[in-house]
Amino acid sequence: MGGQREVSRMQKPWLQIYPEGVPAELPDFPYHSLGELLSEAFIQHKDQPAFHFMGATMRFKELDEQSRHFAAFLQSLGLQKGDRVALMMPNLFQYPVAVAGVLRAGLIVVNTNPLYTPRELSHQLRDSGAKAIVILENMASTLEACRAETPVEHVIVTPMGDMLPTLKRHLVNFVVRKVRKMVPAYKLDGAIAFRDAMARGRAASFTAVASERDEPAVLQYTGGTTGVSKGATLTHGNIIANVLQSEAWHAPALKNMPANEQITTVCALPLYHIFGFTVNMMLSMRTGGCNILIPNPRDIPATLKELKKYRFHSFPAVNTLFGALARHPDAKSVDWSHLRLSVGGGMAVQAATAELWRRQTGCSICEGYGLSETAPSACCNPTDSTEYSGTIGVPIPSTELKILDEEGGEVPMGERGEIAIRGPQVMVGYWNRPDETARVMTADGFFRTGDIGVMDETGRFRIVDRKKDMINVSGFNVYPNEIEEIVTRMPGVVEAAAIAIPDENSGEAVKLFVVASDPELTADKVKAFCRDNLTGYKRPREVEFRDELPKSGVGKVLRRELRN
Repeated sequence: MGGQREVSRMQKPWLQIYPEGVPAELPDFPYHSLGELLSEAFIQHKDQPAFHFMGATMRFKELDEQSRHFAAFLQSLGLQKGDRVALMMPNLFQYPVAVAGVLRAGLIVVNTNPLYTPRELSHQLRDSGAKAIVILENMASTLEACRAETPVEHVIVTPMGDMLPTLKRHLVNFVVRKVRKMVPAYKLDGAIAFRDAMARGRAASFTAVASERDEPAVLQYTGGTTGVSKGATLTHGNIIANVLQSEAWHAPALKNMPANEQITTVCALPLYHIFGFTVNMMLSMRTGGCNILIPNPRDIPATLKELKKYRFHSFPAVNTLFGALARHPDAKSVDWSHLRLSVGGGMAVQAATAELWRRQTGCSICEGYGLSETAPSACCNPTDSTEYSGTIGVPIPSTELKILDEEGGEVPMGERGEIAIRGPQVMVGYWNRPDETARVMTADGFFRTGDIGVMDETGRFRIVDRKKDMINVSGFNVYPNEIEEIVTRMPGVVEAAAIAIPDENSGEAVKLFVVASDPELTADKVKAFCRDNLTGYKRPREVEFRDELPKSGVGKVLRRELRN
């Protein structure tokens, strides 16, 4: 057995830096479906809080009851096992209720970004074949603009405060509609109010539908950074695996929690994004934890005000949010002393942000890596680390990473190539797109990510960039992440993004977009800093200042919008 372990460590050098007690491989799964995982949580943790939202609390037993009513309502519509239901809401009580109801009814969740335009929404509803949608009333006008060209038969509309206690519900809905005027006029014939749907579900009978690990549970649409948005088909087994992998990987950071203290997690990641869906919601279901739902994390003062109310232990987020929170003067009034785990993902965590966050909170950011196609976590730094490594860490249990060349061969250690991932969390393919699936899956089951990376001798991986974002200057490859990492170390620089622009001499040159906190900062000063820190062909030819950079719903900088 010891010899087998040594061979394994030679083939998988990352195992030598695994924290003590973290298994190399997951044991067999205890569940056939996410429905079973939820049912166990509802029984074992029934009296514990599951979610906090706007000062109200939903316990596991309430989530059990409400989601059963919603499942019964969906079944009363005639929806059959395998039908798709789109959920288009920010972080509200309605989201976990709808997710649990959809899964318990044997249906498939289609996570939908509430900031979509009619064109983007139309594409996703048509591509997924969604028969029903639950949508926040603030976005109902978007659906109205495209509904005729979609297969949607049933529309459930919910106001922001629908599941809050009565007085607070009326107050929140009044403020959203009348004071802030956040609900554009809309007309959706036959739409059902969420509270009416729940009432109908209470009066209907619910029949639990069994699902299996290899059956689809979630369609998670990619951001479309490499073309048309595609639905990553994630099975019950994919998400269960990632929940169990994440639980095992987080254990070293949480092992010194006080006995009988419930793990509370800040849920500033949107639940419609796979990072929030799995690492916030589903992992907390499994462990009996509680999530603090943040509906709009871009409102930094409101987010910090909410955090002041609670003791919290875990905080998954993206680089931009960590930085914005840590820089805000109100951050000092939050009690960070119970924070044990800060997991960074979705985009590269920058050294300047990591240091600022550690100074502000006393908790180091543990950077990880994953994609919609991997449910999402594939790689992470050990959670008992106290130093920022600048890498994405090592493959988590039961996961393998390889670095491949253009022909699909494995490159020597230390050389750059495309990161490929194999593990139980890797999707079965893109929804109804066998050609796209074949393009990214190798014959031996590895998913080609499109990200350029390198592995060192310890088994740690480092992202260099996406193939598409790479800049070619006179035959030299320039990687935007490297430039952005350097420039954000400059005093007065808040954020930076680098793209390629045409150049008649070198083919392409670097253009840099900068968000600055120092009004005295000039393009010449930025270029001088780059001259001191970057070799000639990597230095920006142009520098443009912006008030903000375009970002996706989860906070990732959208270089393609800057290119456009």
